[in-house]
Amino acid sequence: MTIKHFLNLERKQFFRSASFGKSVALNILMIFFALYFIAMFLLVGIGLYPGLKQVFPDQDPLIILNGYLFFYILGDMVLRFFFQKLPVMSVKPLLTLPISKHKVVNYVLRKSAFSFFNFLPLFAFVPFSITLLIKGYPTGAVLVWLLAVIVVTLIINYLNFIIETFSSETELSFLPIILFAGGLFALNHFNVISFSEVIAQGFNSIYNNPIFILVPILILVALYMVNFKQLKSKLYLDSSLKTKVTVVNASSMEWTKRFGDIAPFMQLDLKLLWRNKRSKSSVWMLALGLLYGLFFYPQESYQNMPWFFAFIGIFVTGIFLINFGQFIPAWDSGYYKMLMSQNIKYKQYLKSKWTLMTLSVIILFVLSIPYVYFGWKILLAHFAAAIYNIGVNTHVILYGGSFNRKKIDLNQRAAFNYQGTGAVQWIIGIPLMLLPLAIFGITYALVGFEVGCAVLTVLGAVGIVLHEKLMVFITKKYVDNKYKMIDAFSQD
Repeated sequence: MTIKHFLNLERKQFFRSASFGKSVALNILMIFFALYFIAMFLLVGIGLYPGLKQVFPDQDPLIILNGYLFFYILGDMVLRFFFQKLPVMSVKPLLTLPISKHKVVNYVLRKSAFSFFNFLPLFAFVPFSITLLIKGYPTGAVLVWLLAVIVVTLIINYLNFIIETFSSETELSFLPIILFAGGLFALNHFNVISFSEVIAQGFNSIYNNPIFILVPILILVALYMVNFKQLKSKLYLDSSLKTKVTVVNASSMEWTKRFGDIAPFMQLDLKLLWRNKRSKSSVWMLALGLLYGLFFYPQESYQNMPWFFAFIGIFVTGIFLINFGQFIPAWDSGYYKMLMSQNIKYKQYLKSKWTLMTLSVIILFVLSIPYVYFGWKILLAHFAAAIYNIGVNTHVILYGGSFNRKKIDLNQRAAFNYQGTGAVQWIIGIPLMLLPLAIFGITYALVGFEVGCAVLTVLGAVGIVLHEKLMVFITKKYVDNKYKMIDAFSQD
């Protein structure tokens, strides 16, 4: 089977998927983001030589740039870990056919070389190289230097997959990359090992003596082989059947019974949150969301921007609502068909989700009360934001969930995992975050801070009063889309 056949299979999988329409919408959005970053890198590449020449008039811009390549490599590595994923294909059906694993693994790895993350740096380094040629630098030396940049970019690409594979075995999957990148930065910063100087000397040597290009090429080949070996070792039909033996600390969760007929659903959600890698990230994000205000409130500049307090309040009190709610009901996609075949009331199922999100908002608001240390206006904005989250955003995110068509694998790595993310998750961010910021900002500009908080509070209170009617409307939407979601969640 050739690469052409693999590409044809992926094309059919994309167009025949139940989430095809939303994937197209998401891809259009991503194209706009891609064009934006391409434009930014082009501007950087065009202005890099004259900019460096202006800042360092007595030094060679190429030598200066080589001195900063270590920090570029470090930043690229971290960004790739959080945003780039190994381009996989549905290989299980292929494993029963007479297709060499060698071909499948090579296809996956080679496809990753054509990632947008590998092409993006070229929009900065190619214009810079052209400028060097125009300025009279040796053509051969410049081309070899550019080739070295491309090879190093591919090295980062394959190194990222190795780090990601190792990280998937840990609870805090982002910890290895933070320790690795942070450790390199610390060693360089405290002059234990000057990696910036090592990288600079390496690129300078390649520029002066092209034979040294063999060093990064050999490193690239070695990393490719390591990735090949790792992927091939996992490419077995029964690999997913292996189970991990763990000790489960069971809890009766008696306290949930006070919530009546929604208690069983709440217990299922709480167990799901704590027992699975992917959903557990929603719990860990609580700490990050709660500390979010510390990035802004201690700074003098933000103290003079009270219109921004509401946005921070929405995020601080609604971090769980946002992370957990945006994937309703996809959290249950693995057993959604079975769940919908039971004699249950859909409204109870959704009410348990709403209750869980509401409780999280209340708890986070209480825990955020110490922010009053930075001013009473912050506490007032957080209170208004919490009421708005309960009355408006909980219903908005539940309604948005009725359009979810992406299945979630709960056993995949927890942090910064975009599997299961579709156009819904991007679009829902507008009413969740930007709408309250716009409402508060306009009211604050026209009337004042207190009135802006009052408007958010009133809107939230109206949503709470109309909760039952809103839930009837949302439940009807879920019931109407019930079989579409069952069909979508049944697909891999």
